[in-house]
Amino acid sequence: MPRSLRIAGAWTAVLALAITGCGSSSGDGGDTSPKAKAAASAPDRVEPLKSRPDPALPATVPSADGKKVTVKDTSRIVPLTGSLNEIVFTLGLGKNVVARDITATFAQAKKLPVVTRAHDVSAESVLSLKPTVVLADTTTGPAEAIDQIRDAGIPLVVFDAAKGLDDVGPRIDAVARTLGVEKSGDELKSRTRERISKVRDSIPASARTEKPRVAFLYLRGSASVYLLGGRESGASSLLEAAGAVDAGKASGLKKDFTAITSEALAKAAPDAILVMSKGLESVDGVDGLLKVPGVAETPAGLDRRVVSIDDGVLLNYGPRTDQVLKSLVEQLYGNSNGSKK
Repeated sequence: MPRSLRIAGAWTAVLALAITGCGSSSGDGGDTSPKAKAAASAPDRVEPLKSRPDPALPATVPSADGKKVTVKDTSRIVPLTGSLNEIVFTLGLGKNVVARDITATFAQAKKLPVVTRAHDVSAESVLSLKPTVVLADTTTGPAEAIDQIRDAGIPLVVFDAAKGLDDVGPRIDAVARTLGVEKSGDELKSRTRERISKVRDSIPASARTEKPRVAFLYLRGSASVYLLGGRESGASSLLEAAGAVDAGKASGLKKDFTAITSEALAKAAPDAILVMSKGLESVDGVDGLLKVPGVAETPAGLDRRVVSIDDGVLLNYGPRTDQVLKSLVEQLYGNSNGSKK
């Protein structure tokens, strides 16, 4: 398996663990500010296009695994990742979706049956739903399950995994083309690009000189798993778009994730720490995070400067990436005049 696919697969597995395996805690160590409470209570929803999609089928498209696939019917769609599910719903085809991956946590998909958990696709569950098209990406597995679905005669299209902001537009294009709704894809791509640009324009001038170093940490307190993101974690593009420096990448970490050590954190020297919300809960909030070896001694730990973003959307690089970037910018820099919170 190519190295890039191993990295993408490793990250998908990490995200699935974050969604399913992080124990929640009601400890007093979390952020209890009004802004944090408002963000926590905000509905987790996607925003479908207002225009109605009009599929033009059949559509013959290339699959990332080298095959050509013809899609003739989109009445029963099964996306095998949360990010693909998000795109399909936002294109306006949510009523046609009949299943979800465990990482599809947004409200409109929540009642759908779960047929896959990252690398644990249940081919039997997928086939029992009589799909007319199945959407996967290069992180989806096992290969045997993919083959079983295809052997049953179901059109299955594999997409390249999204790893950064530059992948947002091409991924929307590819999904829209597969489902025969290229016009809707163009509209969604344009809307998403404009919203991301608007957020980037809102970054305070102080960010140009401050350039905070931000370390992306994966936390799973219930299993004592604490990882520091490196160059291939998937967070670099987002952090750089927010005017920050990926501290793990800048410190020379070339892998996706590495075990947290006091030495690694000292070298990364983050001014702020980025975590998934469930991961932060799993260690009893900020107070618990500061007990992870090395964290309290970093500039971020001394300032209690922690950025928390929902697990199910943080690295999707799709239609809601503008919201992720906006939250990151707000938490890093505070209000628009550049003062810290």
